[in-house]
Amino acid sequence: MKVSVLFSSLLLLAGCTSVPQGITPVNNFDIERYLGTWYEIARLDHRFERGLSRVSANYSKRPDGGIDVLNRGYNNLTGEWKDATGRAYLLGSPQTASLKVTFFWPFYAGYHVIDLDQQDYSYALISGPDRDYLWLLSRTRTLDKVITQKLVDKASGLGFETSELIFVDQQD
Repeated sequence: MKVSVLFSSLLLLAGCTSVPQGITPVNNFDIERYLGTWYEIARLDHRFERGLSRVSANYSKRPDGGIDVLNRGYNNLTGEWKDATGRAYLLGSPQTASLKVTFFWPFYAGYHVIDLDQQDYSYALISGPDRDYLWLLSRTRTLDKVITQKLVDKASGLGFETSELIFVDQQD
């Protein structure tokens, strides 16, 4: 009985890092170029970012080869900044843009780059472990409307509920 509960728990946790069915992470990925600050242009709603504006994520190299993650957003109701620190590790091949990230060790979730400006690394479309999680990121606080629409259309075509996207206020 204990073995089957443990096995079931491991399967559940492993499923949290998997790529959603029908979605392929970007290949020819260079984690070194991905490091640095990204601004959240749009996201699907979830409780850990609810009500936040001016959201950014900063990725930096860890001594163990992983990535330190600092997510930051401003809560307009409280007038305070909210920070979340975590760590991430590549899954599989380092050329595939698929990572596992944790903010509450030992629980990891999938972080999959499903579209990326591979020339300049100026924008990215991110999927979580399922279609309930989606982020549109940019190196700048704003993103060209044509590029934004291209990414929204791609996400819609992949089955994400893009009508529910929250476009993040990045104004100071």
